[in-house]
Amino acid sequence: IQISDNWPGYSLDLFTYPQHYYGDLEYVLIPHGIIVDRTERLAKDIMQDIGDNDIVVLCVLKGGYKFCADLVEHIKNLSRNSERFISMKVDFVRLKSYHNDQSMQDMQIMGGDDLSKLTGKLFLCVLLTLFFMFYKDIVGTGRTMKVLLNNIEKYKPKMIKVASLLVKRTSRPDGYRPDYYGFEIPDLFVVGYALDYNEHFRDLNHICVINDHGKAKYRV
Repeated sequence: IQISDNWPGYSLDLFTYPQHYYGDLEYVLIPHGIIVDRTERLAKDIMQDIGDNDIVVLCVLKGGYKFCADLVEHIKNLSRNSERFISMKVDFVRLKSYHNDQSMQDMQIMGGDDLSKLTGKLFLCVLLTLFFMFYKDIVGTGRTMKVLLNNIEKYKPKMIKVASLLVKRTSRPDGYRPDYYGFEIPDLFVVGYALDYNEHFRDLNHICVINDHGKAKYRV
């Protein structure tokens, strides 16, 4: 699903959201209900593609935890109601890429158990937002994902797939897209559904665009 650059979004008055964020947001870009429905469809697509393979899921923290949990739950429900049972193991890694609203040049990768257990397994990397293009002169997480996946490939997994709820359009392509994604969105700084701004807004169910007042209020 592509959200155009001139999409005005939904008025905040149409939704409920935490009162402590009143005055900090421009509009709702993607309501929570649409996120849930789209995630269920992605789960169905993944189920159709993976056959009877078991999955090792690597959740990219912190922003990916809600999407990963919802996606895994949908896959489990689909598996439970079909003739194919899919076993899933979940691990976690953290990528730190932002200071305030600016992408950092150096990416920090933390966590994750011994990846040698991926050998011969189907590997699904789940994250919430993917910059599949460059952001100004700073390399976004599209390049970072290539580095991460290159590190994983040396353990010779049977298959590697990447699922992201969001991809952003920015100015220069780096040639990478995830295998599964929910929404292609404009180059906006979005928060909610576990996406944060300096650890705030993770408790916001909708994906929203933060305003200048919100950025100043929570800047560090």
